[in-house]
Amino acid sequence: EDPLLNVCMDAKHHKRQPGPEGQLYEQCSPWKDNACCTANTSSEAHKDQSYLYNFNWNHCGVMPPQCKRHFIQDACLYECSPNLGPWIEQTDSSWRRERIRDVPLCREDCEQWWQDCRDALTCKENWHKGWNWATGANRCPWGSPCRPFSQVFPRPRDLCEKIWSGSFRYS
Repeated sequence: EDPLLNVCMDAKHHKRQPGPEGQLYEQCSPWKDNACCTANTSSEAHKDQSYLYNFNWNHCGVMPPQCKRHFIQDACLYECSPNLGPWIEQTDSSWRRERIRDVPLCREDCEQWWQDCRDALTCKENWHKGWNWATGANRCPWGSPCRPFSQVFPRPRDLCEKIWSGSFRYS
């Protein structure tokens, strides 16, 4: 049996072993038969500011629903998929011991994500680090103005490869 398949990451909200979950919430439901997430985690992944990471999608005003659905899908993949083994690497972080890097993301999916988010606003290119966490949730760092995604990420590849510090690779 391949040790890279059917595994869960050693991270904040992941189960130790993948298995059936029965009811996963909305966009996470495709993983219900074999998931690394719990039903509660799948529900939290859909909230504007969930307890999962205290991450606020609306850090530069309300994120449009057509854009937010891509981030929810990304969260479901990250939390629930048992098929990310080939892209898991060790990391030295306060909140997880493993992360994903260079997961192939189809060009068409990346371009749709960029298209659906191009007019949404953000203040940062890399959402993994550099936020102001003084209030307990992410806020834009001082001196980082809110700008359209299309300015922060000039091409679809920029969005997909840079927003989570190399978690995805445009392919």
